[in-house]
Amino acid sequence: MSDLLTSPFERRRGLAVGPHAAALPERADVVVVGGGLIGLSIAWRLAQAGRAVLVIERGRVGSGASLAATGMLAPAAEHEPGSDLLLPLALESLRRWPAFRDALQAASGLPIDYREDGAVVLAVGRDEVERLRFRYDLQRRSGVAAAWLSGPQVRAREPLLRPNVTAGIHCPLDAQVDPRLVMAALLRACEVAGVSIVEATGVDALDRAGGRVVGVWAGGVRVGAEAVILAAGAWSGEPGLLPDGLALPVRPIKGQSLALRTTRRTGTLSGMVWTAEVHMAPKSDGGLIVGATVEDCGFKVGVTAGGLFALLEGARRVLPGIEEMEVEAVWSGFRPTSDDDAPIIEEAAPGLLVATGHHRNGYLLAPATADAVTDLLDAGALPAFARGFTRARFGTRDEGRAVA
Repeated sequence: MSDLLTSPFERRRGLAVGPHAAALPERADVVVVGGGLIGLSIAWRLAQAGRAVLVIERGRVGSGASLAATGMLAPAAEHEPGSDLLLPLALESLRRWPAFRDALQAASGLPIDYREDGAVVLAVGRDEVERLRFRYDLQRRSGVAAAWLSGPQVRAREPLLRPNVTAGIHCPLDAQVDPRLVMAALLRACEVAGVSIVEATGVDALDRAGGRVVGVWAGGVRVGAEAVILAAGAWSGEPGLLPDGLALPVRPIKGQSLALRTTRRTGTLSGMVWTAEVHMAPKSDGGLIVGATVEDCGFKVGVTAGGLFALLEGARRVLPGIEEMEVEAVWSGFRPTSDDDAPIIEEAAPGLLVATGHHRNGYLLAPATADAVTDLLDAGALPAFARGFTRARFGTRDEGRAVA
């Protein structure tokens, strides 16, 4: 079972990392806590700008939500009631993705399977059409590129879908990447840029002097730094990572996913497909990723029969060909989720920057987050597109100082 959970999927997708067991230096310009997608994206950008960057990862680089994701860059398909705050940031980050892709592939020499296939959101049966129409009206009012499709029009785009698909929304600008290829490319780009990466080492505590964070204690070693960037995903609120009295409204939301192997006989989808239960993303190597459950159960690890059944049944409901596809891998991960499902990007305390809470939009928001944190560190202020994503929107208080 362990092979099904990890190794064939990671080997086939080209991720070969670590272990990175370099000794901790006495000092770095910037210490990034967390070696996932967001942490490595920030580290790479800062190293490109000439800073000496150290990444400290408590486990293995990319072992969390970064490798458990589907890789969707889908602000239109994701847009739903309650996400008005996030939409401008999501669209801005999607606009930055082509330049981010080109720079990453050039720096690493590795492809990331960036696909501009668009996405189709489906209604199955008459009961779902009204809900889908409401979503479509919201998208149109928000200025999102979307087109209504009848059932026959949907099946003309995706002939393998069942006849019970009654309507759809085509989101032509949505895109996707392969998470395992992105992480391999980011790791390589960081190495080329001179980023130091240390795995299997947790941060014991922040080092503070004069009311400012001036480094970290990790593995019994003090590492001084001009700034510490907390990008530890769902673990960002763990003890030792924050000053006393400061809290981040971030919690883990578990997601289970699976990968199917398509063949010439089974066929595959031409682009991303969403239903009320699942989303499916075809990859260029013949894989089809089906995700993902949403489970508010804390850090409860593992893949469950119920989770896999829900994924398979949700996919089979619209795509009968999955019955003949080989199950290549199954896995789970923990999305870092804030109280409003949007990221937190700010200087939380002098010398301590945070970039977390991206929920299921980590890949979409990676370019904008990396650029925002770089601007915050260089200029002392967030760029306009990221200014609404501090903890101030929650009306919280910390260390006796109002941030509302």
